[in-house]
Amino acid sequence: MLGQAIGGLLPAAVAVALSPIPIVAVVLVLGSPRARSSGPTFTLGWVAGLTVVSVLVLLIAGGADDPDSTASNLADWLKVGIGVLFLVLAVKQWRNRTARGQEPEMPGWMATIETVAPGRALLLGATLSGANPKNLALTMAAAASIAQADLSMTDEIIAVGVFVLIGSVTVAGSVLFYLLDAERAAGPLSSVRRFMSENNAVIMMVILLLLGAKLIGDGLAGLQA
Repeated sequence: MLGQAIGGLLPAAVAVALSPIPIVAVVLVLGSPRARSSGPTFTLGWVAGLTVVSVLVLLIAGGADDPDSTASNLADWLKVGIGVLFLVLAVKQWRNRTARGQEPEMPGWMATIETVAPGRALLLGATLSGANPKNLALTMAAAASIAQADLSMTDEIIAVGVFVLIGSVTVAGSVLFYLLDAERAAGPLSSVRRFMSENNAVIMMVILLLLGAKLIGDGLAGLQA
């Protein structure tokens, strides 16, 4: 059952890891004068956000491992609802994509991120992982899958740990790369930031489209079981 649960949460975990905005944000943090302190605190906040949301959903969805229970039906409807939301957001991302040759428009708060202090970096990491609508929905979907997998508490902890680990690999990996060799990391991280900025809409559109279809399929299959 644990393997099945991990297989079910993998798409959402990978989608969280590949979300462009957090990757751009952590690279900008690593370009700040206090990068060696702000980078790790940003990562800590990111991990905390994913963990807290996952645990809360598991607590709320207790009993979802019984296919005939109300909690299980609610978890399935949650998947369907998130799937529909993702399809709508995918269409929105495509319509709002940056035209070829134009400079991509990034959130206004990124303008001051290079001066971020460690405390604010912690809050920013937690906000981008736990309160960002797309990542929040992805984490909720992953946690709902875990809740329906009929796992022991130990296996649930392992499953949440795997989700958080995979979902944090790009953020934590960027920070670790920088801490090990800041000079060598500067070029590749800058290239990643530029690529993610320029292709943010297309990347998210593909991710949302695929995950939306999968979640709707999984949710409907569970409701028909």
